[in-house]
Amino acid sequence: MKIIVVSDSHGNTQAVIDAVFDENPQLILHLGDGEKDCDIIREVYPNIMLRAVRGNCDFRVREPEYDEFVVENKRVFMTHGHLYGVKFGFDSVLNEGFLKHADILLFGHTHISFNKVMQKMCIVNPGSIGREPKTYAVLEIEHGVINCHIVKQGR
Repeated sequence: MKIIVVSDSHGNTQAVIDAVFDENPQLILHLGDGEKDCDIIREVYPNIMLRAVRGNCDFRVREPEYDEFVVENKRVFMTHGHLYGVKFGFDSVLNEGFLKHADILLFGHTHISFNKVMQKMCIVNPGSIGREPKTYAVLEIEHGVINCHIVKQGR
């Protein structure tokens, strides 16, 4: 399964549309600060499931603060990250990921991309797709193996 992970679109809906077009994923995950963008993405790509969480710049209460789900037998925990103080360090969000027994931990908020495996947990911050340098993450889960890479738009 191919998954695109975006965060912090901040109204730059076209960047998300372009990334989805380029990657052709089966699932879109938005990590916050783009709730209105999610509405448009759902209209443009009605056949691709989109899951989203609320960021610190999202003021509607429709999206949850975090989301937990299983995809391809892998447990995913996603949050924007502001409630875990990720701009000051990752300890709190990492602890939450470990407590949730996540195979994949996703967070945004910092606008800085990050991709690392720690103690078998894939930890990803896709950066900001709405601000320069525009980045997003592509997760591929195949035969129980998780592969992730960060894509810089406009290369």
